[in-house]
Amino acid sequence: MKFNTLRRHFRESGKNLGRNGWMTFASISAVTVTLLLVGVFFVIMMNLNHIAGNVEKDVEIRAHVDSAANDQDREMIGRKIEQIPEVDTSRFSPKEKELTNLIQDLGEDGDAFKLFEQDNPLRDVYIIKTKNPQDVIKVAKEVEGLNYIQKVNYGQGYVEKLFDVVNVARNIGIILILGLLFTAMFLISNTIKITIVARRKEIEIMRLVGATNSFIRWPFFLEGLWLGMLGAVLPIILIGTGYYYLYETVSPRIDIKFVELLSVNPFIIQVSAILLLLGALIGVWGSMMTVRKFLKI
Repeated sequence: MKFNTLRRHFRESGKNLGRNGWMTFASISAVTVTLLLVGVFFVIMMNLNHIAGNVEKDVEIRAHVDSAANDQDREMIGRKIEQIPEVDTSRFSPKEKELTNLIQDLGEDGDAFKLFEQDNPLRDVYIIKTKNPQDVIKVAKEVEGLNYIQKVNYGQGYVEKLFDVVNVARNIGIILILGLLFTAMFLISNTIKITIVARRKEIEIMRLVGATNSFIRWPFFLEGLWLGMLGAVLPIILIGTGYYYLYETVSPRIDIKFVELLSVNPFIIQVSAILLLLGALIGVWGSMMTVRKFLKI
């Protein structure tokens, strides 16, 4: 395509947006409303997924070593744990450190346990983390079968429920996002189609006087692109500003370590890019699907 022809298409697409002011406004409004809903829901789901991931990462296995085990036995246990493919890290914590940690965690109430420093009733512990949090149960069963392992704790009964809730929440989130995106595409594309249908005679006349299909398509292709991108501007501004204010207000007040919001940068930049790309794609798709209908004459 010649540069002058391309420049003409850009000029005509801009003029057409102004000529069809109300339809342009309606199309941009539809894009704005639907992308705003998609963006808000996407931000919510990404933060929930982030929190769920933090909760999963906090899950660990504590393998208590039998008091009858000697140094060689403990080393053997450590090697066998590290040989399990799903294990990410394994850290040995002697019983003296376990007692110290217990006293510190209990604060003033922990002073009573200082009496046991000479006759420590606790056990040496291997603290294990898996590469995939979902493998905790499987690894715990393998570790439990090793010699000199007295017992294994990983939050039995609670971890299984946690993983079930996280999986259900993620699946529901994916379904809702896909459903919302489909609805957004349907509403936006149909609004853009109305704009093009109102100009069907223009397309038919151009086709009858010998204009090629590509020559007719390009201005409408660019119009759909502009409509989608313009409609994404306001959602980007509102979501970016709103999330920044929410992050600055809420984050300092959250005391739970695994409950934290995604950092504004680069999260909002990523969301903005997704909304802009989504608006552009939907605008182009809606325009091209409708124009093609009127080229079949």
